[in-house]
Amino acid sequence: MPRSQPYQPFLLRLLHGINALLIIGAAITGFLVYDSWDGRFGALSITTRNRSLIDIHGTFGFFIVYVALPLFLIYCWQAGRKRLVQADTFQQISNFGTPIWWYALQRITNTLMIVAALFSVISGKFQDENWLPLGDFNHVAYALHLIAWAVIILALALHLLMSAKVGGFPLLLSIFNTTYRPEDSPALWRDKIMNIFRKNK
Repeated sequence: MPRSQPYQPFLLRLLHGINALLIIGAAITGFLVYDSWDGRFGALSITTRNRSLIDIHGTFGFFIVYVALPLFLIYCWQAGRKRLVQADTFQQISNFGTPIWWYALQRITNTLMIVAALFSVISGKFQDENWLPLGDFNHVAYALHLIAWAVIILALALHLLMSAKVGGFPLLLSIFNTTYRPEDSPALWRDKIMNIFRKNK
């Protein structure tokens, strides 16, 4: 019998979806920027040199840095910590091949995805939009941003693979579910957020 679809908190699905769209959009436009202006490490040459690509990539980065990622990090810290690396996670991966081993790997890849996103946006903040049009590629910050692009693609692939391994297609599809339980209603979010701040005082 097929496994039932697990329930994911609606706020998690919303923030996860927004971040996923923005990060994938940034990754695609980032490659197009590299492909059109640089291409030293291999290129597909599918775009022409277009300054607007840099601006579009920067717009994705702006919304990730100042809106989507901070909200997602706050959510992860307050409500989603169980999905990230725990104190006993690295002890659990000693149980090779067992279910807890796979769950530990999933937590590691979930955390790696967040670290990769942070690495990408931090290195992106040190970019100058004039470097590539001027052919000025020899900057440490630009090299780090290229590495960040590769890391985030790898992290995204591992994140999807581990989620599929642990929960199969039901888990992958559950993140796109638009229904929610009454206790998960957006109308209650304000009170839940206020309770979080009260607990942290």
